[in-house]
Amino acid sequence: MEFLVKKFPHISEQVWRNRINSGKVFWRDGGIMNIDEPYQPNSTLCYYREVPLEPTVPFEELIITQNEQFLIAHKPAFLPVMPGGEFVNECLQARLIQRTGIQEIQAVHRLDRDTAGLVLFSTNPATRNQYHQLFAERRIAKTYQAVASINSSEPIIGKKWHVKNYLKRSQPNFLFENTTASDTGQYAESTIECIDQSQTKALFSLSPITGRTHQLRLHMQHIGYPILNDRFYPTLQPKQPDDFHKPLQLLAKSLSFVDPVTQREETFKSPTDLEI
Repeated sequence: MEFLVKKFPHISEQVWRNRINSGKVFWRDGGIMNIDEPYQPNSTLCYYREVPLEPTVPFEELIITQNEQFLIAHKPAFLPVMPGGEFVNECLQARLIQRTGIQEIQAVHRLDRDTAGLVLFSTNPATRNQYHQLFAERRIAKTYQAVASINSSEPIIGKKWHVKNYLKRSQPNFLFENTTASDTGQYAESTIECIDQSQTKALFSLSPITGRTHQLRLHMQHIGYPILNDRFYPTLQPKQPDDFHKPLQLLAKSLSFVDPVTQREETFKSPTDLEI
């Protein structure tokens, strides 16, 4: 206790006591630390980070399938996949651990916090790397839906785009921009098709071939149809509380792959669809 208080002076002794008493401080092997445990040099302690007044996301996740190797869940918009920033317990991974009791659950890919849809989690550390490799080697097919505003006089149902370009860091550095310069960006490729439209909006089906950060947002902007309710593109909006009535209109609709353990072809779809 004395070591922790001295090492982390910005955290009060009472906070450490509360964390330890609630079992949130533990040794690397999983053993829970006791309040009067002596200091042990060259050892590793872990703890669950806490944030005051953590935002609550008022939407529920849905487990699509679960087996001994993996779990696929539908993530609502606004909920992050992993802990980060002001979100610790309010993330999909933490919710699934609490819901299933499986401490080994770990996401093998990511979705933006604003994006809804399917996320694949490993439930078995022994086979986890095989599912990571599905993404690393592009052996998994993903489809998305997106909605964008259109000109009412523009018939585009059935129109297709095959976007190949590069994405480079912009300012602020969590943003990216489209570029044709290979020396300053990462290669990005997507196919996009308009599958329905109304007087003011259109529904698109998107298939990313690469998996770059913000790729589909940028490629929709590139073809002239930025995604509805996008807070980053084409113009960064001022930071403000989430407007739960205006989610980003981007949905990770399906995942298809050959299961590396069973060798069976699998396809999973979100039970929801975007509407125009």
